[in-house]
Amino acid sequence: MSLRFYDTRARTVRDFTPLHEGRVSLYLCGATVQAPPHIGHIRSGVNFDILRRWLTYKGFRVTLCRNVTDIDDKIINVARAEGVPWWEVSERNQRAFTWAYDTLGCLPPTVEPRATGHVPEMVELMARLIDRGHAYAAADGSGDVYFDVRSFPEYGELSNQRLDQMRGAADTDDERGKRDPRDFALWKGARPGEPSWPTPWGAGRPGWHLECSAMATKYLGATFDIHGGGLDLVFPHHENETAQSRAAGDGFARYWLHNGLLTMGGEKMSKSLGNSLLIPEMVRKVRPVELRYYLGQAHYRSVIDYSDDALLEAAAAYQRIEGFLVRAGEVVGEVAPAAEVPAEFAAALDDDLGVSSALAVVHGHVREGNSALAEGRKERAADLAGQLRAMLSVLGLDPLSEQWAGTDDAAGLRDVVDALVSVALEQRQAARARKDYAAADLIRDRLGAAGIVVEDTPHGPRWELRRS
Repeated sequence: MSLRFYDTRARTVRDFTPLHEGRVSLYLCGATVQAPPHIGHIRSGVNFDILRRWLTYKGFRVTLCRNVTDIDDKIINVARAEGVPWWEVSERNQRAFTWAYDTLGCLPPTVEPRATGHVPEMVELMARLIDRGHAYAAADGSGDVYFDVRSFPEYGELSNQRLDQMRGAADTDDERGKRDPRDFALWKGARPGEPSWPTPWGAGRPGWHLECSAMATKYLGATFDIHGGGLDLVFPHHENETAQSRAAGDGFARYWLHNGLLTMGGEKMSKSLGNSLLIPEMVRKVRPVELRYYLGQAHYRSVIDYSDDALLEAAAAYQRIEGFLVRAGEVVGEVAPAAEVPAEFAAALDDDLGVSSALAVVHGHVREGNSALAEGRKERAADLAGQLRAMLSVLGLDPLSEQWAGTDDAAGLRDVVDALVSVALEQRQAARARKDYAAADLIRDRLGAAGIVVEDTPHGPRWELRRS
């Protein structure tokens, strides 16, 4: 099967052919940093990290540009409420996003531009639009610059909407010289107490949509392969991006991929609803790799409705995968990832990044691997473990990888704990041998109280730390 993706603009699954052979350019709408991230924000990062890893496995050289919107109405409002500079709010929350991406195993982007570092490119793009008759400076001298939506006949094509049925753009507090309420702001004229930059049309700051078009084309070119982001961004953000970029003469994105929302009780997860689940809180409930599994397990276009039960079920599913690999390592020794993933796993990811189908292949290998270990078929268990590690590597979930295996200090601590637990297990085995089952059970219970789970196997007792 060829590589295929659901393209939002085409509203169908299309074969993927990159603009340049062997290379893929990918722009991902990143954070607007008015607050630290919740799991709804980071789901997008995980989904597109899996996409990037799969493209890399397929042999493509991937350039990922993930922007940071570090100036915005919401950022200014937070700063005003806290009595701090706007850049202080942006800086601390960008660090929180970076930590969250790193904690959940997302590879760093090739480039991560900030909006405030690309004002010259935005000014140049506005000039092109004005020269072509697609944008205008407000006649009231406010410094506002607007995109004329009626000048671009394809406006509404991405979101499948008709212009005559659209409401006015809610991106300014008042009309301030708009010719049409549906025209959207490219540039917002300076207001007292707000940051501003000079332009030929007056001082001000960029509009949200203008930022992404300027940054995407600077780093990926006038035409690039894939634009990604959350489904909630299709309109107005992505509609406005593609309109202004194409109106300026750029080809812009050839494929549009959107991940589904993460909801809670059927509502979109957001700070305004008070149902945000921040990443530091979540990684106290489950390990980061288990949270990544939860966020990445469903098809990227599907909606996930969060619940603690679903999170813990996902953690348990991941622990079954991890448990087999640990047991296999104890029986057959260290197993390296296979050179290739199984064909059925590859077919699942080639078909619009079908992670849920790919995970069915993963769990099938785990079940067969456990049977092989129980039956003493070491060679087959080793083969399955190698294939499993290859698949998990593509998904960013390999528990034996450097990302998740822990630091050298943690590994050394486990060696110490293993030595101490081994002494207790030897005493338990001696008690069982002399039929002193009460003493054997007491040792097991005391280990359990300390968070150590003992499992009796055909190869002798083994232990692991109890998971949440």
